[in-house]
Amino acid sequence: MTANPNTQALSDAGVSIWLDDLSRERLNSGSLAKLIETHNVVGVTTNPTIFETALKHGEAYEQQLSELANSGADAEQAVFEITTSDVREACDLFSGVYAATDGVDGRVSIEVDPRLARDTESTIAAARALYKAVDRENVMIKIPATVEGIEAIAAVLSEGISVNVTLIFSLERYRAVINAFMLGLEKAHADGLDISKIHSVASFFVSRVDSEVDKRLELAAEEGKTGTEKLRGKAAIANARLAHQIASESFSSERWLLLAERGGRPQRLLLASTGTKDPSLSDTLYVTELTAAGVVNTMPEKTLMAVADHGEFDGDTMTDTYVESNRVLDGISAAGISYRSVVDHLEADGLSKFEKSWEGLLGTITEGLSRNKA
Repeated sequence: MTANPNTQALSDAGVSIWLDDLSRERLNSGSLAKLIETHNVVGVTTNPTIFETALKHGEAYEQQLSELANSGADAEQAVFEITTSDVREACDLFSGVYAATDGVDGRVSIEVDPRLARDTESTIAAARALYKAVDRENVMIKIPATVEGIEAIAAVLSEGISVNVTLIFSLERYRAVINAFMLGLEKAHADGLDISKIHSVASFFVSRVDSEVDKRLELAAEEGKTGTEKLRGKAAIANARLAHQIASESFSSERWLLLAERGGRPQRLLLASTGTKDPSLSDTLYVTELTAAGVVNTMPEKTLMAVADHGEFDGDTMTDTYVESNRVLDGISAAGISYRSVVDHLEADGLSKFEKSWEGLLGTITEGLSRNKA
């Protein structure tokens, strides 16, 4: 099959297109395989909300639910078995991409229980268990970038497990994530591991920043602040572009070059939450304005289809934008909006939403086990 010209153009610009969705129905129907062939999809990300939706709206899990129910599995065990089964199958589907890209792409991410995000040791244990259960080289274990998660990220990477660091909103936290990544590789190398096999992405969230900042800009305007209108829809792109600057600088540092000489692969910036939530903004905004070689953009299917239909790409839209991006964040600060307050709120809110989805997933599984028990 011929690839869509717009997704091909994005791929040619050096962006890895990952799909932010997975379900057994998508696997069984061949939908995911088709997106690999026709829309340049080279990886998948999952999260508790994605799995909750998949379980609520699909019948593809009934057989496994019946088997689990009659084996005496509880809801926690069933969630573990069902999600790792889906991820294992997706890893197998992407095995060709994984081989063709020498392990850079063909990746499938699965997240640790978000309720453990403030518990370093439990996060490490959960990451090990997921990695062992999926039992595929191209799996990535997702760990939230909380303060407690930073230590877990370094520890898990040091054991040779590839990690997708998720829920990053702030530039300061992103620097800590990169440091944890390098610490993990340094320890892995010291322990005699082949660090060329250890990969990582840092998932920097985009659209939620605009949602929160724009809400605060509206309040500032109501309070008489001027110049706020021109800042609407600008914060998320500026924030992500400055993250790109941090990545560019960090992965050209002397510390990194030493790791690269030892076989290290750079942690890639992954742009997450790239579906626009404000209908007044372009539905491809967080793709076309965040294009640069070496980044990953994980998209919900709706955004992917919008890109395929009318996405226009004209080279790098990140590298030469750092000065203007700083001006945007300075303008937001001048409007009385605290950057720290925004990113702290978004992290807490993001964790809360994932915890709620996890609880919903457990509830859905409990109902399914009860329904299928002989």
